[in-house]
Amino acid sequence: MNVTDQIALVTGANRGIGRQFVLELLERGARTVYATARRTDTLDFEDRRVVPMRLDLLDHESIVAAAGVAQDVTVVVNNAGISTGAGLVAGDLSELRREMDTHLWGTLDVIREFAPILSANGGGALVNVLSALSWFSSPGAGGYAAAKAAAWNMTNGVRLELAGQGTLVQGVHLGAADTDLMASYDGPKIDPRDVARRSLDGLADGSIEVIVDDWSAMVKASLAGDPAVFYAKMTELLGAA
Repeated sequence: MNVTDQIALVTGANRGIGRQFVLELLERGARTVYATARRTDTLDFEDRRVVPMRLDLLDHESIVAAAGVAQDVTVVVNNAGISTGAGLVAGDLSELRREMDTHLWGTLDVIREFAPILSANGGGALVNVLSALSWFSSPGAGGYAAAKAAAWNMTNGVRLELAGQGTLVQGVHLGAADTDLMASYDGPKIDPRDVARRSLDGLADGSIEVIVDDWSAMVKASLAGDPAVFYAKMTELLGAA
């Protein structure tokens, strides 16, 4: 899919990777971009092609309302997410549930509401922004990693279910990007604009999976090996970071 003249919707568009998706879609000639966030006053785009819209992944009615307005959408980018830092064993269970509700159930809720719209408009494309943490865990990110792992396999299942209507379903994996969400991380970070660029390049090529950075490529390549060796390496790398 070439995004020129397409109608896109981006969740979590007020900052970070989501904002860069909006800007990159505009740069590539998208006709309209529905930029969504929990609060529309945080959406400050000047381009007239941007339509600000409220969408909260934990508020089903807001998702239904957004789908009711954006009936012309041909590309949906599921980017919105959170990271609470809650530990799996001793952390606040309500925070862990909030991470799962956001990344798995909230994202799936968006997909369920917009899949019929994509079908009616010729199939289109669905992009889920995932993470290298879909494939491993690290201290302080257990809940986030579990939620992203669930979202990854949900993406695989949705891809199979939407193949018949001609919807391209893409999963995007990255390590750390230079965003507010990763502000406390001291390791190397990529430009969030690169995530949007690589994803949209992948849509043009028909790619169902995009590995944005070397970190994600290394993690995926390690999955077939001994996990003890992998986690020893990760401990060394993260300790160094």
